[in-house]
Amino acid sequence: MITLKGENIYLRALEPNDLEFVYAMENDQSIWEVSNTQTPYSRFLVKQYLENAHQDIYEAKQLRLAICQDEDFPALGLIDLFDFDPKNNRAGIGIVIQSVENRKQNIGSEALELLVNYAFYHLNLHQLYANIAVENVASVALFSKFGFQKIGTKKDWTLVNGVYKDEAIFQLINHQL
Repeated sequence: MITLKGENIYLRALEPNDLEFVYAMENDQSIWEVSNTQTPYSRFLVKQYLENAHQDIYEAKQLRLAICQDEDFPALGLIDLFDFDPKNNRAGIGIVIQSVENRKQNIGSEALELLVNYAFYHLNLHQLYANIAVENVASVALFSKFGFQKIGTKKDWTLVNGVYKDEAIFQLINHQL
């Protein structure tokens, strides 16, 4: 069984030819709110990032994977483990799908399921967490579908267009370990 391959999608390591896709995603201001991005990224910086994307999760403390539908390699989105903490066996998890059409095809659900299983059964993590804007109903539903539980709300956590917004923290504990 290939750990990061599902029925309709697979997750793969970032490649040098992902430069334009990652550049477009990082500079898409419509998703800056969910990625906590404040400024645009240059192609130079994205290229440097991709050149170091081969680092092991234990070295980089993060793992970013492309979400793909077929073997032709085009990425549909990105899914990450971040703030990897091997001492406490936990990591944050985040996902972004580029187009609205793809968001409606359960691509995010399949990608999240694959990465949760990878994190729990390959990396042996004890817990995953996600920070989600309270008003992001689609993400709340997605993470809740996989058993993530809301464990708190950070009031006035992010400033978006002059308005402070609440952010919830969701957690999933691996009770199999």
